[in-house]
Amino acid sequence: MEKIISSIKSMYAVSDASIASLTSKMTELHLPKKHILIKSGVVDKNYYFIEKGLTRSYCIIDGEEATTWFSKEGELAFSMLSCYENKPGFEYVDLLEDSIIYAIPVHKLNLLYETNIEIANWSRIAHQKAFLDLELRHIALATQSAKERYDTFTQEKSDLFKRVKLGYIASFLGVTQVTLSRLRAKQHFLT
Repeated sequence: MEKIISSIKSMYAVSDASIASLTSKMTELHLPKKHILIKSGVVDKNYYFIEKGLTRSYCIIDGEEATTWFSKEGELAFSMLSCYENKPGFEYVDLLEDSIIYAIPVHKLNLLYETNIEIANWSRIAHQKAFLDLELRHIALATQSAKERYDTFTQEKSDLFKRVKLGYIASFLGVTQVTLSRLRAKQHFLT
């Protein structure tokens, strides 16, 4: 659970005792590549902490998968609609690699928020970061060119090129796979 704990402590100074309170409520899951962690249309009231592996969030639009997010080691995956509103989510989350994931039910985490200020503050900061990332992504999709989105992705998530199918990355960037190939070719030509 080293990567999860390191990620938590990098966001907020959470004591070992508070970490122990949090991790004692988690269930360790060893899941294979291609496992669907969260299903669209289902209420999934768990937060999933990724120790090892990589997830892809996506929606199905007109029969096509539209990639909305990637989560890797030290990060979280969950359905906002399910966890916040107790409603079925729109997204699927599947595993792109064999994974070790720790799950905690939302009701157990909510109890910790009420009794442990360190966990509550860490979670507040984690959610603020997630909402900021989402806002920046929405603004980028609305205002940036394909090249600008590609450049940002290569600066911030370059490690994913070795771990994720190019079609998924193209979908995440809002471009076709042909456009992504052209952008990559231009980048390699310039370097």
